[in-house]
Amino acid sequence: MALALVTGASKGIGREIAIALADAGHKVIAVSRTTMAQYENIENICGDVSDISFVDSLQKQVAQDYGNVQILVNAAGIFGPIDLIKDSDPKYWVETIMIDALAPYFTSRVFLPGMLGANWGRIINLSSAASLHPPAKLNSAYATAKVALNQFTRHLAAEISGSGVTANVVHPGDVRSNMWADISAKAEKLGEAGSDYKSWVDWVEKTGGDDPKKAGRLILKLVSNESAGINGRFCWIENPLQAPIPSWDDPTDARPWI
Repeated sequence: MALALVTGASKGIGREIAIALADAGHKVIAVSRTTMAQYENIENICGDVSDISFVDSLQKQVAQDYGNVQILVNAAGIFGPIDLIKDSDPKYWVETIMIDALAPYFTSRVFLPGMLGANWGRIINLSSAASLHPPAKLNSAYATAKVALNQFTRHLAAEISGSGVTANVVHPGDVRSNMWADISAKAEKLGEAGSDYKSWVDWVEKTGGDDPKKAGRLILKLVSNESAGINGRFCWIENPLQAPIPSWDDPTDARPWI
């Protein structure tokens, strides 16, 4: 079994993923700004993964206490502002980019060398179907962050291709989570301007949302040997409420100077 590190693991989808990995026999390091409730085979470390100095010290601490991380799941995320760009709070907008897009870069950067040295590893970043939808009003920070996360993961996958290490992004489903509650509250405040988000919130509530355990099952599939050939892909949970959206085609090299 492998040593796994899951960010954003104290609640929501991150918690379900950490538990799924632990129940499958993996040793799990749960990293979040608040402590996860005690669970067998899971160790807690508190900190902010959007702080590069914390991530650097985290890698040293984990390597010293547990060894090299072999499975990295970047599940930490916030939805950020639901607002027009002209009316948005720059600090809040940037915070969304830091947590949703840059934190996975920080963690991947420090834990990847150990994986490459062992010729085996899995990096899985939680993206969102929002990154594949046509741009719309009000969610520029979140959607931009997830689009950036997709592209970062594809670059990472290209760099490690053939190494025994893979990097992929997943859409964990439309889950009735803490983020769902946050969006619900913000949409309510916006009134008519937030009607699109209110429709999504009501749809998730009416359907019950995707089972968050599906995300855990997808992660277990991606860390298994049967998924060794999956790299640089956008992966969906099984039977999602939202039908899978095309992401990107197989790479082709159409550069005219080559």
